[in-house]
Amino acid sequence: METMVCPMGGGATRLYSSLTQALSSSSPLPLPPSHLDPHQPADTNLDPDFCQEQRGSAVCPLDPVELLRECEEALRDRPARFHRKFINLNDGDSAPSSPIRVMQWNILAQALGEGLDSFVQCPLEALSWSRRKYLILEEILTYRPHILCLQEVDHYYDTFQPVLAGLGYSSNFCPKPWSPCLDVEGNNGPDGCALFFDQSRFELLDSMSIRLSAMRIPTNQVAVVTLLRCRSTARCMCVTVTHLKARSGWEWLRSAQGSDLLRHLQNLVQKHASSPTADPSSDIPLIICGDFNAIPNEEVYRRFITSPLSLDSAYKKLSQDGLTEPEYTTWKIRPSGECCATLDYIWYSRDKLRVDAVLEMPTEEQIGPNRLPSFSYPSDHLSLVCDFSFKEKE
Repeated sequence: METMVCPMGGGATRLYSSLTQALSSSSPLPLPPSHLDPHQPADTNLDPDFCQEQRGSAVCPLDPVELLRECEEALRDRPARFHRKFINLNDGDSAPSSPIRVMQWNILAQALGEGLDSFVQCPLEALSWSRRKYLILEEILTYRPHILCLQEVDHYYDTFQPVLAGLGYSSNFCPKPWSPCLDVEGNNGPDGCALFFDQSRFELLDSMSIRLSAMRIPTNQVAVVTLLRCRSTARCMCVTVTHLKARSGWEWLRSAQGSDLLRHLQNLVQKHASSPTADPSSDIPLIICGDFNAIPNEEVYRRFITSPLSLDSAYKKLSQDGLTEPEYTTWKIRPSGECCATLDYIWYSRDKLRVDAVLEMPTEEQIGPNRLPSFSYPSDHLSLVCDFSFKEKE
């Protein structure tokens, strides 16, 4: 369906309404000026033929720097946002020319935030979609990941898919079979997992949605698995987003779901390696992002760390010894009490990928006494952002 794009600079409301339609334009659009954004790695290796072909189409990114300014304008009356720095890990001697930025984030389903989660210290106004949509987009636009893995997405079709398509992302969404959002009056449909990737950076090879099983019994949790080829290096990678069963008492189920996901990934990697078109020397690196609802001493964490797929957790790189997860990735207050825990992870193939930078966690002082979500931050989970590069083949 052809729609007109409203001109930029007409205020955030106009911007938002124009972006939430299927974007198309007859005039060429500029590629995003990465050099204007200090948080964003410069994309020096984009496929020029692809970018030229896509000019003026829905795939061609709009200017994310301008969109970020529009979001900030819509949020001008809120408290200061968290300022988080990237911790560089490569000692500056071999900085990659074009790292792959990955963001993992449970964005908090709108229906759950307003309806079921009972964040007793968070003002109801801070949970309104009219505010949260700008805060979520601001977070994404600030870090501009090449790969974006989201959980608890219940505004995929009316917000995230059309807005991010206008920024050049392709995506896949898998809703939960029986989402708790559907129990909330006035809900926007089921929540689920969504995986977005920058089409100027990656080519889609394959994608599948998985309903996770426990001992061969289907559960309510899902995963999206995407096989991508990097346009600048021609190297392939497999990216997964998932959200495991919540609440204490379900540790055994999370462990079974994690085992099921690892089995699927092992089968996929083996299948690709044995295909006639595969490069015999190319092993496919994995990146697995998710809200595992599991602290690091749980069985499902141990299953991932000891998997034959040689996985490691990127956020351990923030610790002094490189062995310890952050103190928290979620911090909230519910009627049952305060919860401060590490539940979210970015797993990666340690033999095939290098972690070049990790976004630090905000401090307790930044988060504030009422914890999350808040007027400053739209979710009860913090985003995780890492820069990766391919290790050289032996």
